Amino acid sequence: MAFKGSLKEVPLPDIIQLVSVSGKTGAFVLESPTQSGEIYLRDGEMVHAHVGKLRGEDAVYELAIWQEGDFAFQAGQSTAEHTIKKSNTNLLMEAARRIDEWQVLSKRIPSTHLIPVFTNQSSSTSISFTPQEWSVICKIDERRSIDEIATALGLSAFEVCKLLYGLVTAGLVELREALGQLQAERLKKMSPPELALAARGIHEQARALLSGHERLGEVEATTRRTQSEMESGRGFDAVLDMIRSIEQVISSALGPNQSRVFLERVNQQLSG
Repeated sequence: MAFKGSLKEVPLPDIIQLVSVSGKTGAFVLESPTQSGEIYLRDGEMVHAHVGKLRGEDAVYELAIWQEGDFAFQAGQSTAEHTIKKSNTNLLMEAARRIDEWQVLSKRIPSTHLIPVFTNQSSSTSISFTPQEWSVICKIDERRSIDEIATALGLSAFEVCKLLYGLVTAGLVELREALGQLQAERLKKMSPPELALAARGIHEQARALLSGHERLGEVEATTRRTQSEMESGRGFDAVLDMIRSIEQVISSALGPNQSRVFLERVNQQLSG
């Protein structure tokens, strides 16, 4: 069995179910405008997956929420790696639950590039923490982003966001921007024509990630607002606000890993 198609037409979970019922062994190769990943099946069951730095079940959860890209199933392709323990049913149910849960988390934690810092309230509040919360608290040093804390703990950014959510809601932790990751100094040195060119490039990066998504209109509105603000003389600040706003939209719509891809692409563009 060999077939390929677009994720815009058929969601990945539906494709996986279609192939798994036939008990096939092979690999799904997935390509988005910015990333690629693979999911391996053995006798119809998912056994290994990877995308970017994610492996196993976390990689499946990331790939499952892709709104666009192409897929191809290569029958007979196998792997010796076995990083997935859950059944297909449990994996896909968990993927759906995480997608819903991220919509809630992203209201308080719009980006995993933000840096958690303790508030003044934290020093005067007596509260008990779970061992998992303590592990995150011990990594907060006002320098590490959520992504970096996740890497240090060997957790996914999603899991760290879940642990931070209660701390942020309680007012014990607040989130600050890591402006260095946005190449802010580079933007400051740009002339108005260069800023206009950068804004167009940022817009195209966002369109590529959100192509066909219902929230693409928010990116278009942000771009129009940015153009108007640039014409009024807010060049640098307008472009920086544009990056912040679009990253939050992508994070909320597609998940934290895709917002990371967006920023990485923007940084490559600005440093080029």
